[in-house]
Amino acid sequence: MKLPIALAAGALIMTNPADAAPTRPVVEHYGNPTMNGQRLPFSRAVRVGDILYLSGAIGRGPDGKPPEGIEAQTKATMDDIGETLKLAGLGFRDLFHCTVFLSDMKNWAAFNQVYVTYFPDGPLPARSAVGVNGLALGALMEIECQAYAGKK
Repeated sequence: MKLPIALAAGALIMTNPADAAPTRPVVEHYGNPTMNGQRLPFSRAVRVGDILYLSGAIGRGPDGKPPEGIEAQTKATMDDIGETLKLAGLGFRDLFHCTVFLSDMKNWAAFNQVYVTYFPDGPLPARSAVGVNGLALGALMEIECQAYAGKK
């Protein structure tokens, strides 16, 4: 079906919507996480407009379980966040907010020592840190973030 789009020199110009430049979907989903071969009930990230919302991440080792210690879990989690950002063509510089969930606030300083190494060249995202009573898989920490995914 052709639709009129303009009058040029008294003639009606017709265009085919199928010929129009493709547009990005309003909502895009990135990654289908799995555990033990089963798909988990969420996407790694969802982009809505210029914002990429990352699901909470818990760093897991090759066995699917969180590694031992807050430093190792923080590194594994931040590496996972980096991989999710790459799926959307982004990096750590695009993060503007993160929420950190710690099973023990005594781990806050050790967590921070690893976390800041992922932002060596500049500003850090806004952040909240919350002490919680428990996390999936017995993890010591979890991080969820938002990133700017618009034109730079």
